Amino acid sequence: MGFPSARRGLEWLLGFYFLSHIPITAFIDLQALLPRELYPVELRNLLQWYVQEFKDPFLQHPPLWLKPILLCEFLLQLPFFPFAAYAFFKGGCKWIRTPAIIYSAHVMTTLVPILSVLLFEDFSKASPFKGQGPQTMRERLTLVSFYAPYFLIPLLLLLFMLRSPRYKSEEKRKKK
Repeated sequence: MGFPSARRGLEWLLGFYFLSHIPITAFIDLQALLPRELYPVELRNLLQWYVQEFKDPFLQHPPLWLKPILLCEFLLQLPFFPFAAYAFFKGGCKWIRTPAIIYSAHVMTTLVPILSVLLFEDFSKASPFKGQGPQTMRERLTLVSFYAPYFLIPLLLLLFMLRSPRYKSEEKRKKK
């Protein structure tokens, strides 16, 4: 009974991950891409508080290289989230395997430069970030702790999709 319940627990974790990602993407992340006027002042204030409190350089003034990542999040990931949440809450939906593998690889790839910048960028006034960003290692690690789950959970998802026999499609045998 241990393995099926662990598998089901992981499916529920993934379901909640995708479900929670919908409002985070729509109401927070996309403020860095879409016109300010689309968002009520309360959401803009929430983003401003987050940026100031945690010194997140990406959401205040996103660098040019981040805009295509945000565009992919808007056009590809956001429509995928409800389907993925449904598939994992239901459990055993083999059709989610290939899209989940693609999603995982894409998101982990986009997180590499994001995490690298957070850890190694010089956020001085001379940098492209104009002094906005974490200054101490503690501030950097705090920001990394916000972004790291978006690398680690897709990694877990990727391994789960590749290893779980429940999500592998059965090969059809040829008749002799």
